[in-house]
Amino acid sequence: MSPHSTSARPHTAGEGANQGESAQDGLPGAPLPASRAPAAPPTGLRTLVVGAGAAGTALVRDLGRAPEFGLVPIGLLDDDPAKAGRSVDSAPVLGTLAELTGLAVEYRAQVVALAIPGLAPQRVRALATAAAAAGAAVRYLPSFLAALRREVVGSDMRSLDVNRLIGRHEVHVVSADVRDVIEGRRVLVTGAGGSIGSELCRQVQAFNPSALYMLDHDESNLHRLQLDIWGEALLTDESLVIADIRDRPRIQQIFRDLEPEVVFHAAAHKHLPLLERHPSEAVKSNVLGTDHLVEAALATGVERFVLISTDKAADPTSVLGASKRLAELIVQANARDARNLGTGAFSAVRFGNVLGSRGSLLSVLAEQLRSGGPVTVTHPDVTRFFMTIEEAVGLVLESGRMARGGEVFVLDMGEPVRIVDLVHNFAEQVQLARDEVEIRYTGLRAGEKLNEALFSEGEERQPTAHARIYATLAESGSGPEDLAGGLTGLYEAAAVNSDDEVRRRLAELLPGYRTPDPVPAPVPALSAPYPDGF
Repeated sequence: MSPHSTSARPHTAGEGANQGESAQDGLPGAPLPASRAPAAPPTGLRTLVVGAGAAGTALVRDLGRAPEFGLVPIGLLDDDPAKAGRSVDSAPVLGTLAELTGLAVEYRAQVVALAIPGLAPQRVRALATAAAAAGAAVRYLPSFLAALRREVVGSDMRSLDVNRLIGRHEVHVVSADVRDVIEGRRVLVTGAGGSIGSELCRQVQAFNPSALYMLDHDESNLHRLQLDIWGEALLTDESLVIADIRDRPRIQQIFRDLEPEVVFHAAAHKHLPLLERHPSEAVKSNVLGTDHLVEAALATGVERFVLISTDKAADPTSVLGASKRLAELIVQANARDARNLGTGAFSAVRFGNVLGSRGSLLSVLAEQLRSGGPVTVTHPDVTRFFMTIEEAVGLVLESGRMARGGEVFVLDMGEPVRIVDLVHNFAEQVQLARDEVEIRYTGLRAGEKLNEALFSEGEERQPTAHARIYATLAESGSGPEDLAGGLTGLYEAAAVNSDDEVRRRLAELLPGYRTPDPVPAPVPALSAPYPDGF
């Protein structure tokens, strides 16, 4: 299993969002028991290593010598009684694998590193679930044979050092208090078969919902997801829901029958150039589909509804951004009614580009380097905000917990990263010299910005209970009725695939929206793949 795999583990957190703050990234956390708390280094994610054998002890020592990995060992777990009470570079063996959840909570572990080569897949899943129950992310060492081929075991985790790629320390987002929102409740995830949706499902499952419903229009994605989460995919239970969010009667039926209490809405079209060419499809899925879900959620008394949006919705210049901004406005407008009636909290989160998601920059970059071809970048000065899948899903879960209604939550992702710098940093980590990487500039495409923003110019950034999450609220005075008329015309234009009329309607609904002229690249534009995931 890849050491940087993000599957099979809820990413995140063991700290309450309203307690003190940690030294590294302002994360909340209760003080450790004075009698048992090991001294914590000033920076890095608190890491519990599973396995105190040769691989585990080597990992602890290597991480201590390589703080750039951003992981700080605080202890180890092992089932061998002979190892109890031992220490490796001041990291003690704290207990057994069966105690993982309790010890991860007690010691506020932010990451659990599995360092037992050859663990059976079902054992890995069980440990990942135990880590998730404490809100901790999971990291994996590669197979033992792969480790033997390297001089230092810890070097296999260098690919996990996303700090250099995203230009900041990875943020530990989810608090253990998320359990209060999910445990014992019926949870529905739309777009469950996608990169973000599937990771959401894994993490939600670890917080013990009474039921987890995974909705997607692609049956193959659902089959793969169930196999990944449960180790089998008999397709015989009601947890898998095949549906298209564009189908209003079907969505209403699902909400009536399943009565979800918490909804995470990840289903969307998200590839910017495709949506520029097919704006009607963007409206049908991203706008109308969201409208259907919000309507059904209000009608059935959903407690919490979280829309996954994108930073491209801030002062949008693309059809993708405009459609997602309208989805945000639909959620915010209806959130006021829900809040006034005391029926639920409706909110949204904005993502930057998610490293590791399907079709993301990292996956395309790895494939281009593997094939020996040039790396395609749109422009030498283009920048983007980046986040890991752990951060993305953690933001969704924590925002769902903090929401009071109408907020759009945004993770503090630091300064935007130049794509060219990310390419060079990634190449260095896979042992490629700078002169071995050919970069071909393709030119910005219609709708693309040279630089993204997290908030629109007219939006006010407000602090939240989490030191690294901010929010903005809808402008006062607007409600569902203010959008309804314009949306009706937009939906009618999309229904007959009148793309020009759709673009005109988008501009009417979002004053200031327009597609900018592409910025010319220093070389002629070429047709080449380039990721657009958020």
